[in-house]
Amino acid sequence: MSTAATQNTITLNNGVEMPQIGYGVFQVPDAETETAVSLALAAGYRSIDTAAIYGNEAGVGRALAASGIAREELFVTSKLWIEDLGFDSALAAYDSSLQKLGLDYLDLFLIHWPAPATDAFLESWRALEELLAEGRVRAVGVSNFLPEHLQRILDAGRIVPAVNQIELHPALQQRTIADFNAAHGIATEAWSPLAQGGVLSETAITDIAAAHGRTPAQVILRWHLQQGRVIIPKSVTPSRIAENLDILDFALTDAELAAVDALERDGRTGPHPAGFNG
Repeated sequence: MSTAATQNTITLNNGVEMPQIGYGVFQVPDAETETAVSLALAAGYRSIDTAAIYGNEAGVGRALAASGIAREELFVTSKLWIEDLGFDSALAAYDSSLQKLGLDYLDLFLIHWPAPATDAFLESWRALEELLAEGRVRAVGVSNFLPEHLQRILDAGRIVPAVNQIELHPALQQRTIADFNAAHGIATEAWSPLAQGGVLSETAITDIAAAHGRTPAQVILRWHLQQGRVIIPKSVTPSRIAENLDILDFALTDAELAAVDALERDGRTGPHPAGFNG
């Protein structure tokens, strides 16, 4: 499985290859993170997504160090929290994340939320551009950015974000943002790709799962994959960790993709970026 996982990549707008299936550690306590990430790495994941606010970067780092996997085979993402928005504070926060992870560089560093009331994300973006120019990070991007936030970066920044990580699943497909991302060469990465389990029992999903001999979760993740998105499913259950990665050897038909598309209902599970300021 590890070979398949490392071969399934997308090319970011600066040429960096990013695994299309990653392992997310949102809401995993630090004490449990080392075990969970170790299980994911053993299952074949090579991309790990964490964030400063998750409080588990150290646990991720312990798992990476214990794995024996060469650093160049790994793809590690972390994110800048709202309290650290700004230029100098963003640079300091990046150093803090590296120290906790025990790494010399990140593969991807994201501004976690635009927090529009602070009006500080442009200064933060300037800091990320500097980190990239200095070769201290391989790619930079954003998370939870709406088109109006992205446009300000496109207008004022020197580089285009490589990734916009947003809540995206069958019940909340964010087509306007995804279309904007695509039009500007920004990869769309889905957090909460399974809607925290909220769409697993939908008849359209269970019928497709039965037809393929797959689980509902695998059907949804395959739907994401076939639409070109990066996904970071999260589980601490060993069987589900492996199951979420085992989606490369079947495909949904156009009719099945359309049936999943039809589940859109603006079913947001997290905050709305326009009003969330930490």
